[in-house]
Amino acid sequence: MTARLLPQLLYYISMPVQQNARILEPLDQSRTWPVMVFSHGLGGSRNAYSHICGSLASHGLVVVAPQHRDGSAPLSVLQTPDQKEKTQHVEYRPIAHKPSAEVYKARDEQLRIRLWEMGLVCDALTKMDQGMRLTNVAPAQPRKNESNLLSMFHNILHVHEPGAISFTGHSFGACTMIQFVKSVYYRGNGTHIPHDDKPLFTPSPTSSLIRQITPATPVTLLDLWTLPIQSPDTAWLRAQPMPCYDAPTGGQTLLAIASEGFYNWSTNFRETQRLLAKPARSRSRHPDQVGPHIFYPVASAHLSQSDFGILFPWVTTKVFGAKEPERVLKLNTRAILQMLRENGVRVANTSAVDLEIDEEVAAAAAAAVTSAEVAQDTAILSRKRDSVRGWVSLSGDVEGASDGDPVQTMHGDSLVDAPDQRVGSDGSGPGDAMLQGETFGPRREK
Repeated sequence: MTARLLPQLLYYISMPVQQNARILEPLDQSRTWPVMVFSHGLGGSRNAYSHICGSLASHGLVVVAPQHRDGSAPLSVLQTPDQKEKTQHVEYRPIAHKPSAEVYKARDEQLRIRLWEMGLVCDALTKMDQGMRLTNVAPAQPRKNESNLLSMFHNILHVHEPGAISFTGHSFGACTMIQFVKSVYYRGNGTHIPHDDKPLFTPSPTSSLIRQITPATPVTLLDLWTLPIQSPDTAWLRAQPMPCYDAPTGGQTLLAIASEGFYNWSTNFRETQRLLAKPARSRSRHPDQVGPHIFYPVASAHLSQSDFGILFPWVTTKVFGAKEPERVLKLNTRAILQMLRENGVRVANTSAVDLEIDEEVAAAAAAAVTSAEVAQDTAILSRKRDSVRGWVSLSGDVEGASDGDPVQTMHGDSLVDAPDQRVGSDGSGPGDAMLQGETFGPRREK
């Protein structure tokens, strides 16, 4: 197998990148760029999602991808300019995937670091927009006549208005985003919190984060890994609905995209449904609100949502059963962009190529419709069957899916009770899900 992989590993890849390129002037009337923060998964890094982050950035988003220092990345380098050692290294920390008191404690420790870092990222974005100089940054070759590269972001980041920043993550990163937005929201809006709750993150009462996280905050979750959320110490937070359900629009700002491998990981997917479901009508102030957007691309694996599938297509095809890795990432990008558009975030139009429109049809359509109509990619978020090839819409409207109620899952077109089972109880983790159930059979119609 090693000999057959060698050509893939040695394949030369070229990317049209200009180091320290100056950011373009915003074209929007507000004269600011929308901002997204992207959190990586286990074994990932800020560089492992360059395709999807770069694609989103090319449509007019400033995408900030932090390298977490919790031991989940292969290696993290900390800038410590005020200390004797100017950098510190954090190695990968192997932790089991089978639930236990020790595992939950270890994952809680990682999440504490991740959530603290998320708070620092949001604070840094605010300071960058205000023109404040940051000192703990990696050294870089400055542009001519410019000593502070971050000064280019002065007054052009849309980060001050409540709900302006959007949050996206993959796997453990998706778990991070759920815990972050819920921690900030429920600890900042006056919700009564039981005395035995053990918070992983508590923002300062005067922090701008309190105003930033609102029901209008866009959240995208790629292959949400739910085991850390089941920690007994965060049971109260787990039982709270996503912040979006405090508004009549509900799940309009909540998008979850699973790979088919994670969809087939039934215990994890049932927990995903439970976590993202809108509250039961009896518990909701907005009983007619919509649930979340949930989709999966057919024949996709966990690694299909990172650069791995494009860098090593032979591996993802032969070992994991995944197909069309670049198309999967384009579908994910289309869905994220459209979710943002539908919630008032101004991003560029999706190209006719990515929309998979025939050239002749595209030319006729461009002449026949308005620019506003062209900007909308309604098919990608449609809950109707076969709106987009190989893109399956799943039900997220699972009433009674909060703690204390029966867990329900889809069977055909009906909701049925499912036995409660801790994610990873068989020892499976995200890596195992890449192999478990990855011999993709006929498409499941939903």
